[in-house]
Formats: sequence, C-alpha cells, structure tokens
Amino acid sequence: MAKIKINGMQFYAYHGCFQEERLVGTHFVVDCALALSVLSAAKMDDLSKTINYQEVYQLVAKEMEKPSSLLENVAYRIVKNLHIHFPMLKNVWISVKKMNPSLGGKIESVSVEMGTGDIKEKDAREGREKGEGERKKEK
Repeated sequence: MAKIKINGMQFYAYHGCFQEERLVGTHFVVDCALALSVLSAAKMDDLSKTINYQEVYQLVAKEMEKPSSLLENVAYRIVKNLHIHFPMLKNVWISVKKMNPSLGGKIESVSVEMGTGDIKEKDAREGREKGEGERKKEK
C-alpha cells in the first residue's frame, strides 16, 4: 500500500460562520494523502493504473468553490467525493486549513483533519438514524 500526498493546494474561498467571511473570503490550504495500491502503475509506468494528481486537484478545487459554514463540511465533502470518483482508494486523509482567521487575535491558521474512517462513521450513524426514523413511522 502506497501513500500519495498532494500538499499545499492553495485556494481563495468563502467558508465561515460569519457573514463577512462568506462575503470577503480568505486563503485556504488543503493537504491530502491517498492510500492505494500502486504496484502495477509502478511496474508498468502507466498513469491509468493509479491516481491522476490533476484530477484530484480539480475535485478539491470544485469542492472549495462551494461555500460552507464549517471546515468540517468542506473536509467531509472532499473525502466522500474522492472515494466516489476514485474507487481504488483504500484511505483518504484531508487537512483543510483556513489562514489568518478573524478570531480576535493574531492566529496563523485553524484546520480540520478528516479521513475515511470519519466519513464512514458519519454515514453509518446517519443510516442508523434514518432506519430508526422509518421504523417509528411504521409503528
């Protein structure tokens, strides 16, 4: 199992709980690590047997364009969509970092890190809650 890392993807985006953040925007940095088997790609020197870094960047950029109140939501969407678009991925880890947040002092950044296990836990919990709600309706 190999780990491919794409570090320091920089974006200007409009995420935050405050209206000003969603109007003015700020700088964000996204790092990701992707775990998958790359043995056949390495042996054959064949891009079609591995992850195309440009496609990963484009997917992350697309998610960064969608305003969110929480960095947690941004990270969740990125992890989930990477798994949807690249089924060969075994694990994904994402860090979404907001640079110079307005929190009343000099702060370099705040960040959220999320991985495959976090979204599976969330999706499983939502599935259980949905099932419980449907069972209550049946009674």
